[in-house]
Amino acid sequence: MTDQKTPRGPDGGPTGIEPISIIEEMQRSYLDYAMSVIVSRALPDVRDGLKPVHRRILYAMQEGGYHWNRKHVKSSRIVGDVMGKYHPHGDASIYDALVRMAQD
Repeated sequence: MTDQKTPRGPDGGPTGIEPISIIEEMQRSYLDYAMSVIVSRALPDVRDGLKPVHRRILYAMQEGGYHWNRKHVKSSRIVGDVMGKYHPHGDASIYDALVRMAQD
């Protein structure tokens, strides 16, 4: 990559675009993204101990009127509500979180 030239604009001046190594950029970007996922989704929030999927489940159950003293509701109804309104990433993580919440 020694034959690279600095990009020039129409007036012959620099464009502000700097050549960088794709390997270094991919490593840095991947690490930044992985850390943001860990901090924002994988670790429970300090304020209430819930992950975003747990919070979405509880909110959907509150909005749907699914309370402990009302008639039985199938879990697929709750999962469908959560997935349809708040969590369009598939049902596996919702079922897993719902079961774990029920067991605790």
